[in-house]
Amino acid sequence: FIDEALRAYEHPGIVFRPGPTGRRAALSGGPDVWEVVAALTAVRDEDPALDEEPLLLELSNVTGLTPAQVGVVLRYYAAYPEEIDERIALNREVADREEQLWAAQQKLLRKRKP
Repeated sequence: FIDEALRAYEHPGIVFRPGPTGRRAALSGGPDVWEVVAALTAVRDEDPALDEEPLLLELSNVTGLTPAQVGVVLRYYAAYPEEIDERIALNREVADREEQLWAAQQKLLRKRKP
């Protein structure tokens, strides 16, 4: 908690929330930092030619955040990229596992022909 308090002080607008996968950095009153960074990656992948200002505007449009809020998130990510990248990877693994379980469940529920 001390580390989180210091980080929140260093990055105004960032808070820490509990969750099933542990505590995570989030924008106060907004999404988790990892969600915005994942959206940034998706926007970049969709249009790699975007320069800084158009990229920030598109990210604002996609997330519904103001450019200032996006700036808060990106500043935190610049300071702690490993933490956020790890969270993104963990969420991707969980999503993949859940998809596999869903597919297995659907296979079990399908009617078998005699």
